[in-house]
Amino acid sequence: MKIVKTISIVLGTIIALGAWVAFTIFGAFLGWWMKPIATPDDHDAFIEKATTAIASNNLGNTAFVLIENGEVVGEYYAQSGRNIDSHTAFPTASFSKWITALGVNALADQGRIDLDAPVSTYLSRWHLPETGYNNDGVTIRRLLSHTAGLTDGLGFADFGTDEDIPALEDSLFNPRASSGEDVVIAVGAEPGESFAYSGGGYLILQLLIEEVSGQSFEDFIDETILSPLDMRESSFTFIGDIPNATASFTVTGVEAPQYKYAALGATGFSSSASDLTKLVKAMIASTPSFGVTTETLTSMRAPIAYVFGSPIWGSGPMLFAPTGAGDYIYGHDGANEPAINVSVRINPITNDAYIMLVNGHPSLASDIGGEWVLWQSGIPDFLSTERALASALKPAAIGSVIILLVIAFFIRRSR
Repeated sequence: MKIVKTISIVLGTIIALGAWVAFTIFGAFLGWWMKPIATPDDHDAFIEKATTAIASNNLGNTAFVLIENGEVVGEYYAQSGRNIDSHTAFPTASFSKWITALGVNALADQGRIDLDAPVSTYLSRWHLPETGYNNDGVTIRRLLSHTAGLTDGLGFADFGTDEDIPALEDSLFNPRASSGEDVVIAVGAEPGESFAYSGGGYLILQLLIEEVSGQSFEDFIDETILSPLDMRESSFTFIGDIPNATASFTVTGVEAPQYKYAALGATGFSSSASDLTKLVKAMIASTPSFGVTTETLTSMRAPIAYVFGSPIWGSGPMLFAPTGAGDYIYGHDGANEPAINVSVRINPITNDAYIMLVNGHPSLASDIGGEWVLWQSGIPDFLSTERALASALKPAAIGSVIILLVIAFFIRRSR
């Protein structure tokens, strides 16, 4: 009888501890244990905290813009070795994918493509290899949301200034991966079943734009997105050839080489804080003044890709956190070597937005962007999973100690 009682106490303790730890983890993903760096609606305090973090952490160049209800309320430009201002061009790495997604959705608005049709319907210059999976399941919408079953995981490597950039088809047949490994752009999982980040998918979308529009990728994006918004400092030009561009820096503040990129639609876009502000304001506007309609911009952030049941991606934009009103804080980040990091995020409920371009730190724009999402919504973004879990350690430990003390007290009482 005594053994049974002891086993019951041990099992009860384990269950109680497990339930409490599970509860703290659940709360972590809702931001219960995390404190925003500024009080709600105090934009001045957020700007102060953000600029202090920039000055403390980046030895390279930074451009930062904060928007409240569609209007700029703060700007900060940190410089190293040259003047940095709102018109300085920065490489944007994977943020380029959002620009490509806007171009693809513009084609859909024009009635020239069906987002739910197999992408192969529109391609003649290159085709997906046969791998045993149904290539017809690789729809345009799934490519936009990284749910098409592609398993390349690219990561495109840099090209030196003395190297020739291969043709688009050559990059599709034989991409240069940042991992240095041989990678094939092909279907390696059932299309539509799960999320798997694919730079190769956006190289395919770059080809799609060229084949359907009959124009070069760069010309179509310029004509449809950039020129209507007067984004004159934005392009897919090699950043080393742009006169008013940031230098490249390592994390130690040492100037580094500038690189070229073969995958323009995935990682080759450069832009300035001024131009990205124009883009954000156009997205916030009730009648956007470029080639994508309001209805389409809204549909682009309908959830498609999920991880552990949480929505993280729409038809192009990342879905950072729910707003609590059936919508999402959305946008896109980008990061590349040696220390490039960009983040643009929009809250469609408040029309607030965050823009940061960094050269000299690999994650500063995303880190402060995570703070902005927490400040806006009270919920950590999906890129802050590690930080959210870490925030649960203290309450999990304190609660576990209390549970053990309570159980010990009742055991003592019962004796």
